[in-house]
Amino acid sequence: MAGLLAAPTVGAEEETLEPVTVTAPRLERPLAETPAAVTRVEGAERRAGRPGLTLDEGLEAVPGLYFQNRHNFAQGLRVSSRGFGARAAFGIRGLRLRQDGLPLTLPDGQSQVDTVDLDAVESVEVRRGPASVLYGNATGGVIDLRTAEGFAMERSPVVRLQAGSHAMRKANVRAGGTRGDWGYHASITGFSEEGHREQSAAEKYLARGSATRRFAGGRELRLIAGAMDTPFAEDPGGLTREELEADPGQADPDAVTLDAGQSVDQQDLGAVWTDPASLPGELTARAFASRRDFEQQLPFYFEQDGEPAAENRVGYQRWFYGTRLEYADEGTWGAVPVEGVVGVDVDRQEDDRVRHVVDEERTVREQTVDERQTATAAGLFGRVGAAVTEATGLTLGLRADRLRLAIDDHLAGPVDDSGARTFTESSAGLGLTHAVGAHTFYANVTTAFESPTFVELADPAGGGGFNPDLEPQRAVNREVGVRGPVGALGTYEVALFSVRVRDELVPFERDGRTFYENAGATRREGVEAGVELEPAAGWSLRAALTLADYRFTDFRDRAGNDYASNEIPGLPPYHGGLILRRAGERGFAEAGLRYAGPTYADNGNTVEVDGYTVADLRAGWRWALPGERLLTLYGGVENLADTDYVANVRVNAGPGYFEPAPGRTAYAGVEVGF
Repeated sequence: MAGLLAAPTVGAEEETLEPVTVTAPRLERPLAETPAAVTRVEGAERRAGRPGLTLDEGLEAVPGLYFQNRHNFAQGLRVSSRGFGARAAFGIRGLRLRQDGLPLTLPDGQSQVDTVDLDAVESVEVRRGPASVLYGNATGGVIDLRTAEGFAMERSPVVRLQAGSHAMRKANVRAGGTRGDWGYHASITGFSEEGHREQSAAEKYLARGSATRRFAGGRELRLIAGAMDTPFAEDPGGLTREELEADPGQADPDAVTLDAGQSVDQQDLGAVWTDPASLPGELTARAFASRRDFEQQLPFYFEQDGEPAAENRVGYQRWFYGTRLEYADEGTWGAVPVEGVVGVDVDRQEDDRVRHVVDEERTVREQTVDERQTATAAGLFGRVGAAVTEATGLTLGLRADRLRLAIDDHLAGPVDDSGARTFTESSAGLGLTHAVGAHTFYANVTTAFESPTFVELADPAGGGGFNPDLEPQRAVNREVGVRGPVGALGTYEVALFSVRVRDELVPFERDGRTFYENAGATRREGVEAGVELEPAAGWSLRAALTLADYRFTDFRDRAGNDYASNEIPGLPPYHGGLILRRAGERGFAEAGLRYAGPTYADNGNTVEVDGYTVADLRAGWRWALPGERLLTLYGGVENLADTDYVANVRVNAGPGYFEPAPGRTAYAGVEVGF
């Protein structure tokens, strides 16, 4: 299990590791008592010798997670867990994301990670499988990020500079420390690159800071602020197979003609109050607000009756805010030890959205959308766990959610696209753990739902109103697993899962735009395995493998095509990663391997996408400088064998399905800690 035996960092001394606790289940508890597949990766392990550009770095050896779109900053990283999330045209779907206990997932289910400063992340916790019982509106799992607070920062400031292929440049400054009962941390990052394809340059700036005040009785208040500015992130679009084979470095011609890409800026504020002293248990209250301005030129164009007709420029101004209140306690019921948590979430999303037609001269023409979109989500949840015997634990969770999506159409015209959809859902979960010596066996059955987002609810019949035929997808997950030690060498984890989904949300493309429909039913079955070993002093190995079968079991699309028994596109039958590391007092070297099997790009399974195996190398050296400063030089080579492969599949977006990955790339950096 990642994090149980963390790979030694450069200059680290041997120490006795404490038992790992996990927080994604919404109540801190020992990992051994958690009846679910959970993996934790520490931030130092993720950062060492890596460029720190995308969230997947350091997570390639987490079982069950599959990453695409690492190199298109206009569309964002795509993450899937147990096959959920692969349909996303941009951003992350199917998973709930949190940072320092505050949501990165909107009420309608869309997540963005472009505001995350990866240099400030101290740990990443991944829970695979449906998570609606505790978090609502997700069928794939939870990714929980924790950023630095400053209390444990050994050096401040820390300055990091790096450069690499495709004119990549990045600078980061972090500072932190304590003053009395206060701990503080701040991180500022600037990044730019020209990109490995035509029309793929990007520039971004990030800032994040927090201040934590500790009070008597264990009470704590944490204040958080962040900002992100992306002046531009170009979008090269997808290529046809012929274009891919002729020149993978080119862009979709429409993307170049229209100068496709996005600009975005966002500001965030948050506060977390933890109080374990005023009541018998622990009370936690959270509040947050963010503002986002966004504009994107999409990479497609077409005409009707000789006139531009592509609604290809979108923009919005968004407010996202909410609050969370939860109470956790433990005690006994008769002679049985019990622990539990209850709480309520309320989130609000307000988007002022516009859409325009842009012609081949990049002239903004007709405005086709001017509307206010609002989403209000409220959830009430509870979970209780009991130690039935010294070796056996039982967990039960329940949640009720209400989500209301509404559109107020401001555009004058013959059709009013105003309307509303309300989804009322419930979720339940039952889990069991049983210890046999140092090994923990577990099983769970959970239900989950996932609503369509505003983008997914667009009506393919035209206009900006809701698709009246689109429903949420609902899943039932069954899972058994085991985790434990591998002698004195390390740890392992294995999980077998089977998920049945009704009304799965499936994308299709019309006139360059992506719309969605419901498949009757799908199934996901597979096994996830991970191991972390320390075979000798200074050596560590982490590896993960996922074998799965993802299929439609009942699906006839809008055109009448029957896809029953076909594979769900965009999902390989196997994938995983391996990281072998050697660390000593003065430096480290690390070899990584990422692999994925072949998949399909369309529901009909007629467009095949080859699998790939990619090797990476990283290394670093440290020197102690006068004044207790520490100098680190590091570098790496990605795609060492210069393998040609597809980094992202635009599902059902033919004929431009393919986004190629870069060939061999290199980077180097220097870090100075004061």
